[in-house]
Amino acid sequence: MPTTPLLKAVDAVTVRVPDLDTGLGFYRDRLGHQLRWRNDEVGQAGLALPDSRTELVLTTQLDYAPNWLVASADEAAAAVAAAGGQIMVEPFDIPVGRVAVVADPFGNTLVLLDLSRGRYVTDDAGTVTGVAS
Repeated sequence: MPTTPLLKAVDAVTVRVPDLDTGLGFYRDRLGHQLRWRNDEVGQAGLALPDSRTELVLTTQLDYAPNWLVASADEAAAAVAAAGGQIMVEPFDIPVGRVAVVADPFGNTLVLLDLSRGRYVTDDAGTVTGVAS
């Protein structure tokens, strides 16, 4: 049994929207969630959850899913596979780190995310201008 748990925290919950402006119109403008960042290049916007470090991430391309923060997406995916799970999508680079998609032995999908490159840096409007570690 590992001495350190694999899953550190829920980093984000992704919610598919038809486009970012429509999604922001609902979640930001009508429900009151503050915009943390927006990256039109990847079709995503991160909104704050006031009592949590977890973000609500609006996305035009991904399905509804929790994103689990791990120390290393590569190592976490290998650990899940070694424990009897399955790697659904091999680890790949994203602007802030790496991500992998795995399934547990019961068919539940887990998105494993590391922030090895840092977090988004934004301007006053929330538009992503870079990544800082």
